[in-house]
Amino acid sequence: MKECNLDRRQFLKSAALSAATIGFSQQAILERAEAATRKTDYSQKIPHRPLGRTGASIPILQIGTSQALDQEYDKILHLLFREGVYYLDTALSYGWGSSQKAIANFASQIGGRHKLWITSKSSAWSLDGFAEDIDKCLADLQTDYLDLYLSHSVNNADAINRDLIQIGEKLKKSGKTRFFGFSSHGGNVVALLNKSVKIGGIDAILFSYNFRRYGDRELSLALDRCKEAGIGLIAMKTMGSVPADAEAVLDFKSQSFTLGQAKLKSVWADDRIDSVVVEMDSTKVARENIAAAKSEEQLTANEIHQLNRLAAMTAQYSCQGCSHLCEEAVNKSAKIADSLRYLMYHECYGKTDIAKEFYHLIPMNSRSLTEQETIIAQSVCPQGIDIKSRLELAQKTLSS
Repeated sequence: MKECNLDRRQFLKSAALSAATIGFSQQAILERAEAATRKTDYSQKIPHRPLGRTGASIPILQIGTSQALDQEYDKILHLLFREGVYYLDTALSYGWGSSQKAIANFASQIGGRHKLWITSKSSAWSLDGFAEDIDKCLADLQTDYLDLYLSHSVNNADAINRDLIQIGEKLKKSGKTRFFGFSSHGGNVVALLNKSVKIGGIDAILFSYNFRRYGDRELSLALDRCKEAGIGLIAMKTMGSVPADAEAVLDFKSQSFTLGQAKLKSVWADDRIDSVVVEMDSTKVARENIAAAKSEEQLTANEIHQLNRLAAMTAQYSCQGCSHLCEEAVNKSAKIADSLRYLMYHECYGKTDIAKEFYHLIPMNSRSLTEQETIIAQSVCPQGIDIKSRLELAQKTLSS
């Protein structure tokens, strides 16, 4: 992150212009912005790691911005920035553009976009759409470049091909993004990682990785290959969330960390992971995560054992997104993983409105299975999930 070269007068003028642009009270913005300049220390407070072989060094903690951001003045973003978390992970689909617009306003308040690392994503089905969507991202963010541009939620290894690499190289040469890659929520991440190593040209990958994935030998080998190839690895879904009452079966005990902090520390303990993206929807959670990132203390054997027990005891609630197993075993039109993911948004994150919105995008004939299909799908689920009851609960909870 670059040093601040903007004097106070320039900074306050920038904040005032931003306030006028979006129609908020200039005085309110000026007062908050001036307070932020007094409190902000622009030095790197959070440990950093190299992002693959890109030459970039990034903080090990990033803020995921799929939650609702305050369009006027987001106190969580300001808190995180003051503590050295300047890496923002967003997407064109987050809030249907509102996330990126809030970030644009935030950038003006802290002295300029150059003080931030901004990653954005496109869910376009076509390569042409992926190339075109970056302009929409740049417009929303009021910037002329991204630090990292990702093809969003890739689940099929065939999508990692030479055409995608060429699009990425073209976008980098144009200056619209410094680096590019893809994100994946799916359980078939091993195939995606291996394909990325084989084809070359991928700068970074954002993928689901948490304490539940330890012990997966094939995944570990794929991570080794990516590391050797110089691909940056960024973890998301690091909480491995399940419903609170299910997680309560383990009374986590530690003298140093909360359960959430322990989950983060378990991912940072893997030095193949360059950084983690975490959604932080309260200042309490933000402060806890910052403290965990700064702490040099490592997890004890007992704390690791407790996480392993939690993973085993709650596996039946935790869909790993491995749709390539259950869905292909029954029929490719079934959307088991998506249905369970949106149910998780409701149960674990309290994002019922968003969960319903996405659930309604799933075609009616893809939301449920026949009795025989249910038996087949459950027989191949590595987590032992009661797919029948979970799909029925998703239908009951999210279809209204």
